[in-house]
Amino acid sequence: MLLRLTPYASNGEVEAEAWGPGAGWALDGVPELLGEADSWDGFEPLPEHKVLVDAARRFPHVRVPRTRAVFEAMAAAGIEQVVTGKEAFRAWRVILREYGEPAPGPQPPDGRIMMVPPSPEEWRVIPSWQWLRAGVEGRRSRVVITAATRAKALERTLELTDSAEIERRLRSLPGVGVWTAAEVRQRAHGDADAFSFADYHVSRDVSYALIGEELDDDGCAELIEPYRGHRFRVQRLLELTGIGHPRYGPRKSLPTHTPGATHRLR
Repeated sequence: MLLRLTPYASNGEVEAEAWGPGAGWALDGVPELLGEADSWDGFEPLPEHKVLVDAARRFPHVRVPRTRAVFEAMAAAGIEQVVTGKEAFRAWRVILREYGEPAPGPQPPDGRIMMVPPSPEEWRVIPSWQWLRAGVEGRRSRVVITAATRAKALERTLELTDSAEIERRLRSLPGVGVWTAAEVRQRAHGDADAFSFADYHVSRDVSYALIGEELDDDGCAELIEPYRGHRFRVQRLLELTGIGHPRYGPRKSLPTHTPGATHRLR
């Protein structure tokens, strides 16, 4: 399925077109994809958090979208665990080129081909050597494969309204920790409270932006507790300002993965 959104700033409208299987489902979900279900009710930046006050004024129309594609979000987040964005995007590209299908409908005029990700059934049969060729070691590939076997149960979490219960069900999958569950809730469920704890930078970025001091997850959790219900909104607004903790020295070297290596669940 391919969805194309064309915004018209002059009248504040968005035109939606879809092609292929699931086109009707995609069109029905466009309002939520654009943030219709998201609400700023109850969100009030504290006066002492001047950067956040300013961000809320600068970006008052920012909404948390809801894709309703839970397995797709889990597959992407599983691949993104414990690696840099560059590594994750490369892995996604390699796998889609090999196992995805050309998207229906019009293609970009530059000659590139848009690809539709594999179905859960197709993800399950990707051989281990192909995962390794994409740079995805066994621990991360098992997250995606396990999620593929429980794709229908994952999609049923859309019926729930209790964020804690959604997180519990997502984290019941082996290899899924607080970070991965938060990424899925942000993307698929449109959860404005799904803060990215266990991320390499987020807690330090958010705390530095708010108080000029780098805090770990526990310290940042205490700092943003007054915003419970909107903690991811705080994260997103501050990301849009571009303010983060200072980076010192060379970039963090890319990690290597060896059989049997253990990592903190994200």
